[in-house]
Amino acid sequence: MTDTTTSARTGELTFTVTKNLAAKNPAQREEILQKPGFGVHFTDHMVDICWSENGGWHRPRVQPYGPITLDPAAAVLHYGQEIFEGIKAYRHADGSVHTFRPDRNAARLQRSARRLALPELPTEYFLQSLRELIALDGDWVPSGEDQSLYLRPFMFAKEAFLGVRPAKKVAYYLIASPAGAYFSGGVKPVRIWLSENYARAGKGGTGAAKTGGNYASSLLPQAEAYDKGCDQVVFLDQHRNVEELGGMNVVFVFKDGRVVTPASESILEGITRDSLLQLAEDRGLTVERRPVSLDEWRQGVASGDIVEVFACGTAAVVTPIGALVGEGFEDEQPIGELALSLREELTDIQYGRREDKHGWLLRLS
Repeated sequence: MTDTTTSARTGELTFTVTKNLAAKNPAQREEILQKPGFGVHFTDHMVDICWSENGGWHRPRVQPYGPITLDPAAAVLHYGQEIFEGIKAYRHADGSVHTFRPDRNAARLQRSARRLALPELPTEYFLQSLRELIALDGDWVPSGEDQSLYLRPFMFAKEAFLGVRPAKKVAYYLIASPAGAYFSGGVKPVRIWLSENYARAGKGGTGAAKTGGNYASSLLPQAEAYDKGCDQVVFLDQHRNVEELGGMNVVFVFKDGRVVTPASESILEGITRDSLLQLAEDRGLTVERRPVSLDEWRQGVASGDIVEVFACGTAAVVTPIGALVGEGFEDEQPIGELALSLREELTDIQYGRREDKHGWLLRLS
């Protein structure tokens, strides 16, 4: 059941808002927010904006969350022309809702769109889609410790045709899912499996784009990691330089105060990673973005030059790496204090507990 309201003028788009009359009641919603998990439950509404070669971006809507109808010949089902983003909304102590560096997510979605031959969603439309959804589903933003509302914008080719060319009809959607603390009982070091038989991406490929195919190709090596008693998998490039985990960036801390992260055209530019590195620079630490070989990693840990290794991303924020495991070896990783200190500082900013000196927060409601 739905209730369509009058359209509201928002920037250059006019959103039609159709309320979900079967929305969860406050008691049902609160029961979910007590133990939301991650990506398990979804809010009552979603945003839908269409694009066509002739009409551009049009028909923006907020509508009840529900199944998407696709023609069996929809291009995304055959050629994988699809991208997505991950961003969170945070409840502050005064009840307001904020998100973190959404302009960077908008820009990354645009870069991904260029690589996958999809239309670029203007930043103002991206930001407005967040506001429109929160206007209806803001009560889904939890207030518990380390809880947030995970926002998932995504875009795909919906034109029905069989032929290898960019689609002329595309859909942009935004859905949301309440997220609990990533680590129950506190942040714990993880064991990482070194994948030497599989590659995540290659030069000139789609590694720097946030597209589903990159994650699909990581599932088999991730399963291998689980079989080896590990939590995550780390990939190398063709030169045996460290790339990233299945869905997180890697950072090395050296004893001389340098903070180093692998750099490559096939690594996804992490917004959480770049924010943490900015905070490290604010503390006077030297930050380097450069290739890091597997040998440098292992030898650096063995010699004591590397004093800490951690992974970072939107979902977990920061995860210390406790062990690197490969065929015939297991390297215990040093656990330091910087990772958790940076994590505390970043999450304090996101939740409004610390001054936002860089203007990273955007209020949504």
